[in-house]
Amino acid sequence: MRGLPIFAYISVMWILIIIGGGLLVFIIAPISITGYGKLDHILDSGVKAVISISLVVAWIFIMSKIKNWIFQRKVSH
Repeated sequence: MRGLPIFAYISVMWILIIIGGGLLVFIIAPISITGYGKLDHILDSGVKAVISISLVVAWIFIMSKIKNWIFQRKVSH
């Protein structure tokens, strides 16, 4: 039972990484912006970058909350 919180934390981290990769490959990668001429590729890349960075920030926030919850619970026991 001593190492269970850290293994749970690492498991959640890997699950988020796999889900994030799936989202990027299947949902975000096919996004295509047209109608702006030569700016199409720049807008595509910009939108995808903003979405990807937002996902990274969300994942870091989620992992921080889970870490605090797991280790505060461990300290209080």
